Amino acid sequence: MTRFLIAPAGQKRLVVLALLVLGFGALKLPIERNLATVHRQLHFQGAKLNLTLREQIGQLGFIATLSGFRSLVADVLFIQAHVAWEETEWGRVLLLFRQVTTLQPRSILFWDMAAWHMAWNASVAAMNDRFQPRLALRIKAQREYFDLGKDFLERGIQNNPERPQLYESLARLYREKYKNHARAAEYFAKAAALPGAPSYDKRFAAYELSYCEGREGEAYNQLRRLYEMGKQERLPTLITRLKVLEKKLHIPPDQRIPEGERQDG
Repeated sequence: MTRFLIAPAGQKRLVVLALLVLGFGALKLPIERNLATVHRQLHFQGAKLNLTLREQIGQLGFIATLSGFRSLVADVLFIQAHVAWEETEWGRVLLLFRQVTTLQPRSILFWDMAAWHMAWNASVAAMNDRFQPRLALRIKAQREYFDLGKDFLERGIQNNPERPQLYESLARLYREKYKNHARAAEYFAKAAALPGAPSYDKRFAAYELSYCEGREGEAYNQLRRLYEMGKQERLPTLITRLKVLEKKLHIPPDQRIPEGERQDG
């Protein structure tokens, strides 16, 4: 992080500002004590006031955390992270999103965007790095960015275990980047089990399971149950995967879905 030299007058203004902010924070302490109880009930596992946090978010962020201005500072840092992304400064993007998610661990958007920048944008840049001639090292860097994205999503889930969105994002990461259908199925299923989850999560979990060697029977049963729920579930991909599994599992012809059912390519 860039360090700036501050003139004595500037130092005095900074001290006054810090005292004002801390004073305002003191007035809010009774309210924040009550909020702390609510945060624990909501699985809020956010910033802890210690030297580690001070190192992670810098002086201004630490003062803001003491004074209850986490949201404001997090928004400013989020904008800075967007600028760093536009300039492809991946190390700075990572640092800023670590600060943002530390300050606002209950924001789904921050965790999701952090993972997307690492596992999708930065990983593609690493793989296409024209300054690294060795393919093995480009693949290694790409994999490391996958892992950084996964770490953001896993920690986001720890702070928001009741929300389905980050489970979905982690499932997509396993499906599209790690090519791990079993883990993708697991996280789509976890998302589907939560209140407010979209109906497609259950289908996606079954789709992913259908690609897992040795679990075809389990996938077939799930897909067939969805099929029996009615026409709204009989989407092209579901029909296609069912027909593939019918052949693979040697389902008797009289128990198979009709041949006239539409299929995708």
